[in-house]
Amino acid sequence: MIYTVTLNPSIDYVVSMNDLQEGLVNKVNIENFYAGGKGINVSKILKEHGVENIALGFISGFTGEFIKNNLEQCGIKNDFINVLNGYSRINMKIKTNENETEINGLGPSISESNIEELFSKLEKLYSRDILILAGSIPPTLPDNFYEEIMKRLSNKNIKIIVDARNNLLLNVLKYRPFLIKPNHHEISEIFNLEIKTTDELILYG
Repeated sequence: MIYTVTLNPSIDYVVSMNDLQEGLVNKVNIENFYAGGKGINVSKILKEHGVENIALGFISGFTGEFIKNNLEQCGIKNDFINVLNGYSRINMKIKTNENETEINGLGPSISESNIEELFSKLEKLYSRDILILAGSIPPTLPDNFYEEIMKRLSNKNIKIIVDARNNLLLNVLKYRPFLIKPNHHEISEIFNLEIKTTDELILYG
């Protein structure tokens, strides 16, 4: 089985308007709501290709219920952990004729008992399973959290894929994940330089 982990899922509220005017009342032309987060997006694509998978992660409040219900409507299995403190975040994406602006929420506060519940679920995975760790984490979790997951599962021979930025990605490399997927912006960020050519991208990759 393939498992995706989205530690900080969101409702993506996507709106389209002709122009965004700061300090004034703006009306949208089109609006849509989606369950979002990198791991959830992976689950959706897998499902569209007929590949069964289970979405894991933390959800909280009425926004968390929307995320869970949205995935179930898409036929995606999930085993989310309900967090009591806070709400699953709402990320707003504003598209105009000229630009796209994003405003991302914070997410809920994750307790030690929530963390242990997640580890308990992950420790039930088998050697033929695939685990995908994708996206950002709530601000209450440390940036070595993906590393801690890989450390705990290091003796299970599970294929682990990591799609993350900065230290979230760098910290896992010692455990040799099966696959990593930094894009050129993320590689530039890691090396603190601007990558301008394909050859430079290959070199730093």
